[in-house]
Amino acid sequence: MSSKIVIDPVTRVEGHGKVTINLDENNKVKDSFFHIVEFRGFERFIQGHPYWEAPVLVQRLCGICPVSHHLAAAKAIDQIVGLEPDDLSMPTQKIRKLLHFGQVFQSHALHFFYLASPDLLFGSDIDPAKRNVVGVAMEYPELAKKGILMRKFGQEIIRMIAGKRIHGISASPGGVHKKVTVKERDYFLNGKDMPSVDTMIEWSKEIIDFIKVYHSKNSKWLNEFATYPSGHLGLVNKENGFLELYDGNLRAIDSNGNITLNDIANDDYQDYFYEGVEKWSYLKFPYLKHLGRDKGWNRVGPLARLNVCEGISTPHAAFERLAFMAANNGKTNNRTMFSHWARLIEMLYCAEMMKELLEDDDILSNDLTRRGERRREGVGIIEAPRGTLIHHYEVDEKDRITRCNLIVSTTHNNEPMNQAVSWVANNVISGVPKITEGMMNQVEVAIRAYDPCLSCATHAIGQMPLEISMYDHLGNLIDLKRS
Repeated sequence: MSSKIVIDPVTRVEGHGKVTINLDENNKVKDSFFHIVEFRGFERFIQGHPYWEAPVLVQRLCGICPVSHHLAAAKAIDQIVGLEPDDLSMPTQKIRKLLHFGQVFQSHALHFFYLASPDLLFGSDIDPAKRNVVGVAMEYPELAKKGILMRKFGQEIIRMIAGKRIHGISASPGGVHKKVTVKERDYFLNGKDMPSVDTMIEWSKEIIDFIKVYHSKNSKWLNEFATYPSGHLGLVNKENGFLELYDGNLRAIDSNGNITLNDIANDDYQDYFYEGVEKWSYLKFPYLKHLGRDKGWNRVGPLARLNVCEGISTPHAAFERLAFMAANNGKTNNRTMFSHWARLIEMLYCAEMMKELLEDDDILSNDLTRRGERRREGVGIIEAPRGTLIHHYEVDEKDRITRCNLIVSTTHNNEPMNQAVSWVANNVISGVPKITEGMMNQVEVAIRAYDPCLSCATHAIGQMPLEISMYDHLGNLIDLKRS
């Protein structure tokens, strides 16, 4: 009989998940799994609704990244009313992008300052009573204050455009509901009642300086922890292959930087992707058809996006990307813990883009709606904070949704997260006689680096205690840890 270690649920992530590690009679890891243990139903219960309700309904998938689902669905619905992204009015495109950059900015701030920074600042072995955002605020008050205000800035951008910070409404078929007023725009530019967008840029640069120093002091751990070869997937700008978060072509590379998916159009994604299933998880496993299940999976998110792009269009983020690449000698980066550095570079990029858009008078225009020739199908792909997000809808002659397919960012990262758990299991836990708090947390650190939004793939209720049980090869309980 083999032994088993269970972590249920994983903490400091959005949503609920569980880890199981199976050991043999010598306490060596036999296999490990990252489970999504609750069932999701959005793809089914959205059927029968009018297509124009989709952007409102699907954002209820999550309270952390609702804007991403709202805009991905909106892009798909635009196609149903006959419009490609470039067919929308320039004011509409820019207002949607401003909304999107505000969302990515606040979500990245939430993850780094609230969820990831305790791991980086305190390490894995410290008392969990301190290893949290409250502990960060007590010991690093200025860092915590900036994190709170940076997230607030992004949320206020969302509120301005969508009416409220969470589950607001902005996009309509072929347009947006409202323009930005001069007073609203100046609120973010002048910095009278809250830090300005220029301050957001400066603070983003400061936190990148912090992470660069952190990497120089902790290079061995960051270079080795949960490092394994993988593919990388993300959108790139259609013109120059640069970093693209709102609308671009799909590009994938392998662990050595060789292109495995060469800038395909969003509408063609079905020709290149399959979704595998496993009996131990409700979350699917996307992969490239031509590479197969074992070799065709990809990471998505900040690390993947910096790997697949050829540059960044804003000056400060472009400079920081070069430093990021130099840290890995210009090679494709397969080091999981570098995700945090990549995420902060994207924060800086979003701050620069918000400034550019806030200073653009197009967002003050009333030219907000377009219409084209009605279609029966629409695909919307966007780069959510956590990675590539796909929404696909089919509708009937009565405008009702008949089919919905959602490939969420965390779904793409399902296999990579399982690989991360396997690395920790084999390199940290395998062969040990007793569970420690540090071992428990290192499994979660590897998962948290992906900023998984399990809420987008599950619905759960109840408390979230963390428990790991260790059994010997006879099935006897020999160690138990609870948080």
